[in-house]
Amino acid sequence: METERNILIAFILNLLFAVFEFFGGAFTGSVAIVSDAVHDLGDAASIGISLLLEHKSKKQPDETHTYGYTRYSVLGSVITTVILLLGSAAVIFNAVKRIFNPVEINYNGMLVFAVIGVIVNFCAAWFTHKGDSLNQKAVNLHMLEDVLGWLVVLVGAVVMKFTDFAVIDPIMSIAVAVFILINAVKNLKQATDLFVEKTPHNISVKEIENHLCEIEGVKNVHHIHVWSTDGYHNLATMHIVTDCNHHEIKEKVRTELKEHGIEHCTLELEAADEHCENTHCHSEHGHNDCHYHHHH
Repeated sequence: METERNILIAFILNLLFAVFEFFGGAFTGSVAIVSDAVHDLGDAASIGISLLLEHKSKKQPDETHTYGYTRYSVLGSVITTVILLLGSAAVIFNAVKRIFNPVEINYNGMLVFAVIGVIVNFCAAWFTHKGDSLNQKAVNLHMLEDVLGWLVVLVGAVVMKFTDFAVIDPIMSIAVAVFILINAVKNLKQATDLFVEKTPHNISVKEIENHLCEIEGVKNVHHIHVWSTDGYHNLATMHIVTDCNHHEIKEKVRTELKEHGIEHCTLELEAADEHCENTHCHSEHGHNDCHYHHHH
């Protein structure tokens, strides 16, 4: 619930602020502020999407979503990040144009708006910095971008007020946009890894195989599949060959997997003389039996 509440606060702050900025931009004649308003409206929209999807991601698994809804939070992160990428690209594009055609700006008005901008966005960033969902990270990145953006506007306004060097405005906004682009790409990669069912980065399948093989009575482990729904909840399925008491073996395997950060696993137990139906069985990590690991 806290994640949702934080995102909601950020959403309301952003929306009100975007409206406030349009007036500010019109009043000071600073295109930087107007383009920031557009950017903030985009932010508010993507935060709205994030909020809906974060809410949906909390639903319990049911017949249509047997794995639960956690991926919706990741989807929110992807949408927010893509909007962020497009926004940053637009900022860079406009800033480059401004370098070649500097514009007359009301620096005093800009200063006032920049101070308010820093304060409001700092509050929004503060509310979203604690979450651990990828979605909330994406929203926090937006907020951080806004704080940075306004700090830059503030510093720029002060410098330009005394030097009249208008080209500072676009140069600084390019710097911020590049910083955000780099972070957004990282965020997008994390989300993509989840969608392509990549093994979570902190889990080694080889290591799991070796550890499970050390359990007394386990003859072979194959078909290990490990994935994550949202970067925090890891799941696994595997086949285990054993002639021992299935119940005991399952308990031991589950305990071992928990230590590897896997909280939900589906285990298929086979007798040593059983033929595994699956064709991939005899691949390189097929039946390389593990009795040599046993410490007799």
